[in-house]
Amino acid sequence: MYFLSFLLLSINLFIFSLWLMINDYVFIIEYKLLVLNSSGLEMVILVDWMSMLFMSFVLYISSMVIYYSVEYMMGDLKLNRFILLVVMFVLSMMLLIISPNLISILLGWDGLGLVSYCLVIYYQNIKSYNAGMLTALTNRIGDVALLLGIAWMLNYGSWNYIFYLEFMKNDISMQMISWLIVLAAMTKSAQIPFSSWLPAAMAAPTPVSSLVHSSTLVTAGVYLLIRFNFALSYNLLLLLLFIGTMTMFMAGLGANFEFDLKKIIALSTLSQLGLMMSILALGDYKLSFFHLLSHALFKATLFMCAGCIIHNLNNCQDIRFMGSLVKQLPLTCCFFNISNLSLCGFPFLAGFYSKDLILEILSMNYLNMFIYLIFFISTGLTVSYSFRLVYYSLVGDFNFLALHSLSDSGKIMLKSMMGLIFFVIMGGSILMWILFSTPYFICLPILMKLMALIVTMFGVWLGIEFSYFTLNYDVKSLKLINISLFFSSMWNMPILSTFGVNYLSINLGKFLYLNIDQGWSEYFGSQKIYLNMKKMSIFNQFIFFNNMKIYFMLLVLYMIILFLMI
Repeated sequence: MYFLSFLLLSINLFIFSLWLMINDYVFIIEYKLLVLNSSGLEMVILVDWMSMLFMSFVLYISSMVIYYSVEYMMGDLKLNRFILLVVMFVLSMMLLIISPNLISILLGWDGLGLVSYCLVIYYQNIKSYNAGMLTALTNRIGDVALLLGIAWMLNYGSWNYIFYLEFMKNDISMQMISWLIVLAAMTKSAQIPFSSWLPAAMAAPTPVSSLVHSSTLVTAGVYLLIRFNFALSYNLLLLLLFIGTMTMFMAGLGANFEFDLKKIIALSTLSQLGLMMSILALGDYKLSFFHLLSHALFKATLFMCAGCIIHNLNNCQDIRFMGSLVKQLPLTCCFFNISNLSLCGFPFLAGFYSKDLILEILSMNYLNMFIYLIFFISTGLTVSYSFRLVYYSLVGDFNFLALHSLSDSGKIMLKSMMGLIFFVIMGGSILMWILFSTPYFICLPILMKLMALIVTMFGVWLGIEFSYFTLNYDVKSLKLINISLFFSSMWNMPILSTFGVNYLSINLGKFLYLNIDQGWSEYFGSQKIYLNMKKMSIFNQFIFFNNMKIYFMLLVLYMIILFLMI
């Protein structure tokens, strides 16, 4: 039911977005709820080509994911609950997409955070719990930043930010709001230093990962910045560019040392998010949006294929156990390869049109050597981990159980992947014809034009070399293990965001508990009062029990003193 309704709604919204784009129409629907200290609180819906197009993509991918879940989660007793959680997740994203108002954005934003926590802890074990807490608490930082932004926007008498972005750009309040919005977007889109929650969130079921990493949760931050891009100052854009490029490089490097299939694909998402943030910071928000949409298509398919492989291998996610799967799961591996090549930017697939254009525009708008090199090295690393993944899972030796039964038997899962694979092949060119009214004119020297192809070829060689090295290293090479551990642990960020945050506070709590709670405050406080009262009570009791003896003794003593005085 949800699958069909989402699919039909997606097709209608796509046609509607084309109509809006052709006629250059924007509709803003307002409903005033209340006026608070001359600040109007309205429920506002923004209907323009960008929001409608993004909504159609989100709905199409979520319809395929829900259809896929019917078979993937077949053994689950609470399948309806799972489907309803996914629907709530999609509806929260819808609210965020159509809101030009910070209050309603916060509702969608918090809805995403809450439902993502419920989905990450879905399997209810200690790993899921830890991942869920890390996800929820990291995203709370962004929620607080958004709340502070709402408080600052009270100065304008309304929270409809879309009216104030450009002409209030130099106002101190708008600058403060834009800094807070960037902080919120960085937490939701997992930029450095908030990156560690993204691979941890892989504890969620694979259909959820497919939805989260393609078009919903992690893209919410990028989408918010695309909406806010007119208000961002030069210094803020420079900071965002540096953070985006570092995230892209760090994720690409980490994925080359990772062995968990889902975590490799999660790190590739992180790398692409860094790319989107970087090109947004360079000033081309439309190109960032273009890559956001094309990335959503192949990333959803990639996760679906990974889920199909994991499903067949009895929930084994380690790529070292896989190999020669192309012989046993030919159709799944075919989809997997197409999605992987699209991620690498293979010519004329969906990823090529946005990725190649980003690199060529960067080459034309030369900023500095550092940014140029990081962009191209990160692209090479993307190709490297993709080919390493292909080598391990599809080509290398099969290392799983001798007794196994692998086959492309999941009809529903294959149908849902087929629904996306057409757009993974054709989506990039279709989007390019739709989004850009005039084509980009690229004029570069031959060597710079071929630079993307050169780093791609270098990445292929590097990926195969990485695979050979990790398969065949001897004991003497174990001294390199510390370096690989550092790279694969995302520059120690998960340790810093868990152990680094917890250790000092818990240690301080232990010190305070032992020295204050059970120490001098106990001695001078409640325990001391209790002991004093106990002593007084014993003394009074002694007097009450021996009052006659004490009376006679005092009488005798009085008589002796009286006799001596006479």
